[in-house]
Amino acid sequence: MLIGYLSSISGAFMPTPLPVDPTLDEVRVFLAPLLAEQAAFDGWNEKAVAAAAEQASIDADMARLAFNEGAVDMIDAWFQAIDEGMAAKYSQEQLGAMKIRERITALVEARLEQMETQREGLRRALAILAAPPNLPIAAKLGWRAADKMWRLAGDTATDYNHYTKRTLLSAVYGSTITVFLDDESEGLADTKAFLGRRIENVMQFEKAKAKLTRPGGERFSMARFIGRLRYRGV
Repeated sequence: MLIGYLSSISGAFMPTPLPVDPTLDEVRVFLAPLLAEQAAFDGWNEKAVAAAAEQASIDADMARLAFNEGAVDMIDAWFQAIDEGMAAKYSQEQLGAMKIRERITALVEARLEQMETQREGLRRALAILAAPPNLPIAAKLGWRAADKMWRLAGDTATDYNHYTKRTLLSAVYGSTITVFLDDESEGLADTKAFLGRRIENVMQFEKAKAKLTRPGGERFSMARFIGRLRYRGV
């Protein structure tokens, strides 16, 4: 039953109800939030698609056609659903009332909230994306998430700042995910504390960039700084 499906993914992005005669794109969007739940048991494959379709009372053949390009395509659809859920969490007025650090923190946490009960599906998804043939799409998906967050946070930079901000946030988000996957603390306290420290690193980077504009400023290494974001104890 549809009601049962909706209750099973409470906390995740809720797509628009399907019309009587849905298109494949509409089926794809509707099933995407449920795929990770099924992938935790069956992997990112046709079994997960079939199970999701059965739970949502959708024709299995239509669901299979909607995800006929394999596991990476399914993961891509799920990540897009997370993007939409994150965007729906806060209004522009709410975000506008926050400082920039608070906006980015809130948006990352909004993403994590949607995946909290689907961590095994996420773990399997990341293992697939880590395969050498999938590294380009993994980088693309990470960049897309960072870009979505910065745009929601109100960033309009078009110069090199556009790229440095997204590169840094991709590193912050990726390292936070590694903590999140094994976090058993109440309310994800450990993950949130780690995220707070990494966001502070980004603020330090902004200060370092300002120093570069002054004569005699210390030379800054982007590669060294991003490397530091990967480790918990730094």
